[in-house]
Amino acid sequence: MIAIHSSKGSFSDRWINYCEKMGIQYKLVDCYKNDIILQLQDCNGLMWHHNQMNQRDVVFAKPLLFALEQSGKIVFPDFRTNWHFDDKLGQKYLFESLNCQAVNTYLFYKKEDALKWANETNYPKVFKLRGGAGSWNVFLVKNKRKAIRTINKAFGSGFKQYDAWSNIKERWRKFQLGKISLPSLLMGVVRVFKEPMYSKVLGKDLGYIYFQDFIPNNDSDFRVIVIDNKAFAIKRIVRKNDFRASGSGNILYNKELFDEKTIRLAFELADKIQGQSMAFDFIYDNDTPRVVELSYGFVQTGYDKCEGYWDREMNWHEGKFDPCEWMVDLVINQINNKHVDN
Repeated sequence: MIAIHSSKGSFSDRWINYCEKMGIQYKLVDCYKNDIILQLQDCNGLMWHHNQMNQRDVVFAKPLLFALEQSGKIVFPDFRTNWHFDDKLGQKYLFESLNCQAVNTYLFYKKEDALKWANETNYPKVFKLRGGAGSWNVFLVKNKRKAIRTINKAFGSGFKQYDAWSNIKERWRKFQLGKISLPSLLMGVVRVFKEPMYSKVLGKDLGYIYFQDFIPNNDSDFRVIVIDNKAFAIKRIVRKNDFRASGSGNILYNKELFDEKTIRLAFELADKIQGQSMAFDFIYDNDTPRVVELSYGFVQTGYDKCEGYWDREMNWHEGKFDPCEWMVDLVINQINNKHVDN
């Protein structure tokens, strides 16, 4: 039996619907309860779509899932899928150790090393904090003066996880495009004075600084997601007068937009990492696709308009699909294979 932690608006809504549709035995559990291990005694696995902007999830989601996996249960997301989630520093080391085709990154834990690099490198560079989604905590450093100022802050007062003023600007942009409501816009104003709890829990980022090379002439990025030997993709257009595409809300789905070498590269990276659900963000360096980041999670409604998916042999399967259903099938197969091995 599969245990599912239900959280409205997450993958769990679709997991539950699929289990009920297919007659798959499942049990709802509450991972926030002290007796969660007891709740899971009669279950073979746990599925939990935890969120990097939920303060409770931030505190204990990974330790709980990793502990369960070590005890012998199948979990989603598992260790290989999850340990680097919302951790760009970990992803840097992962990409470099696996010799992935990634954008060059620069990470410093000593101020003097960062300042020496800033005086010698070329610009612009892309600054990022360790965590954040939808282009949060990301900005362009156009010159040495800005780099030095950013470095001084990184090794001084630090950066809050939640940038209230940048968030208001982004909400205003989306409000003008009709993508969010007035109450959502006003919530951004409220958060100028009331910091979100997850940001308080995580505290300030300081004591390190992280940059990536800026690859020019990209009006978009490409996200390719690999789950259970199947891949699907979207093209995200950058914001107006900006370089960031993630979270822009301007998405294209036509199959003709995606070249096979990028899809193949996503399969190759998924094989190296051996994760259950791998969402890769790519940009192009001339004609070469380079991976920027990865995640296990995504906003599922953003992919409902995908026209189809590729299998591992690069065959195209036209038509609608739900990748959340693939996740359930994957966990069931892992449970069954474990029983066979035992």
